[in-house]
Amino acid sequence: MTSTGLDLTGITLTYPDGAGRLTALDGVGLAVPAGTITAVVGPSGSGKSSLLAVAATLITPDSGRVVIAGTDTHGLSRGDLTALRRTTIGIVFQQPNLLPSLTAAEQLQVMAHLDGRSPARARARALETLDAVGLADQAHRRPHQLSGGQRQRVTIARALMNDPAVLLVDEPTSALDHDRGAAVLDLIATLTRQKATATVLVTHDRALLTTVDTITEVRDGRLTTPARRSEG
Repeated sequence: MTSTGLDLTGITLTYPDGAGRLTALDGVGLAVPAGTITAVVGPSGSGKSSLLAVAATLITPDSGRVVIAGTDTHGLSRGDLTALRRTTIGIVFQQPNLLPSLTAAEQLQVMAHLDGRSPARARARALETLDAVGLADQAHRRPHQLSGGQRQRVTIARALMNDPAVLLVDEPTSALDHDRGAAVLDLIATLTRQKATATVLVTHDRALLTTVDTITEVRDGRLTTPARRSEG
């Protein structure tokens, strides 16, 4: 059995709401083993984005524990959390947010520079990662020269530059048609298994979830019991 890459236990998160507080997450627990994908679905406003933000250590919950690749984040300083995200967590945002003046390879090299890699090592790692997502021949192109699906692949490659133990993906197919969306999800599934990441995929499109291991639903800040997909 694979070890747990991401473990959320008893997560409660509230926001100020007038004189009271609004509960976004209510005692949520979620375990995602390395090398598997858990899809999180649910209506708008159900708590999906809040769950992803807590898992990414971008928001500290009111209570509960977030364990990333064996590291309990409770009590870590802001600097320690930033370092953890840089070395252990990959995040794929809904919009690619690529810098228009940089080539595909340069988008990734920026991430490697943040880790202190030399320019030569950063370039080599960027080209290797672009090859992993099927874009080796597009390394020199800028975002406006790439299709929507290709831009999303660059975003996935950028998130993989630090060999993350945990990969968090927010609505990666929202701007893509069905075929391109299916191709992106197939890629995420393949990379999850190859690189043994614990992947959480937030999506509204259940029709594309044929490659995930577990589907769980968020409603009113609570998770349903995760249903393990049958194999075969």
